[in-house]
Amino acid sequence: MAEPLIEFKNVTKRFGQKTVLDGVNLKIYEGEVTTIIGLSGAGKSVLLKHIIGLLKPDGGEILFRGKPLAEMSRVEKIENFKQISYMFQNNALFDSLTVYENVALPLVETSNMDRKEIHRRVMERIEQMELTEAVDKYPSELSGGMQKRAALARALVTNPHIVLFDEPTSGQDPVRKYGILTMIAQYQKRFGFTAILVSHEIPDVYFISNRILALYQGRIVFQGTPEELEHFDHPFQDEVIKSLEELEQELTGVYSRRLFKVQNRHQLMRKLGDEHFCLFLFTVEPPECQLVHEIGFELARILNSRGGFTVRNSMNEFIAVLPYTTLSEGADMIKNLTNDRWRDLHLPSGTVIRVGSTIGHPTDEINSLIAKTRQGEKEIVRF
Repeated sequence: MAEPLIEFKNVTKRFGQKTVLDGVNLKIYEGEVTTIIGLSGAGKSVLLKHIIGLLKPDGGEILFRGKPLAEMSRVEKIENFKQISYMFQNNALFDSLTVYENVALPLVETSNMDRKEIHRRVMERIEQMELTEAVDKYPSELSGGMQKRAALARALVTNPHIVLFDEPTSGQDPVRKYGILTMIAQYQKRFGFTAILVSHEIPDVYFISNRILALYQGRIVFQGTPEELEHFDHPFQDEVIKSLEELEQELTGVYSRRLFKVQNRHQLMRKLGDEHFCLFLFTVEPPECQLVHEIGFELARILNSRGGFTVRNSMNEFIAVLPYTTLSEGADMIKNLTNDRWRDLHLPSGTVIRVGSTIGHPTDEINSLIAKTRQGEKEIVRF
């Protein structure tokens, strides 16, 4: 694997008698979305502050492109930290400044650009974030989503190589949380920056992450892909991941992919024995549609009430499983669902929903069933 962009080696940080980071080892790679997960108070934000240079470790070392920060000159450190931008937990927009002035602030304060170049750069980011009509508005006049976009525009106006996101979905409802994560994924792909998130939005954050770092009792106990995390055998699974996934499922009715594999597989086998079930795969295009999450909620509400369950399979895919249901019965149910509810969601123009279905049995391998279902997907709704 390539050399890490950022690496922690046995980093320790204490505040008085309390050890917050206890020999932390981690690697963050260039061009990826890396998410740090853990319980509140576990030290995730403290870890971010070490990356941006606001805190120094009491022990261990932090490397940037293979060179320890402690061995860098003051000029080298400044140049490295110039590459980093920070999107704060609660946006941190200045109430007395307009959107334009908020976005321009980092350039005004830290660059030698002339007024014309600052204006060009600011307007470019404002247009990219679809905030042109709000350019002269104040934060109090913006919706929550627009405030997030304004904060991201400000974070990106300096063309950073690395963007840190500290709990970007804090205080948001499930639909808005998904919209914010989608926004981060969309712009990370467009601009190619390295994204480092601190989040407890399990499992939603998995769908935009290349790597997951699990912080538990002051140490990084897992580093790897979201898929590898599914097989991670550690108390962290029960104390953090499982509890948060079950809370998400209780609130929304949508199971995580891991819960589906770990729990519902066995439930299905106990419930059905040798009987069959109907498996549906719903795909929403484009993936960044802001209402994908709401579509999933609607699927869960209706299908779960009929004895089935709904699973989030990827960023824009949902699986629904209905016991004792034939394909023709399933087709009628989907037709009624289309006619009765989805057109009431006021989805953006261009949104397409496709569905595929197949019959499965408890002994079938789930990934093979999903692949078979995906091949037979047909468009059922277009807005």
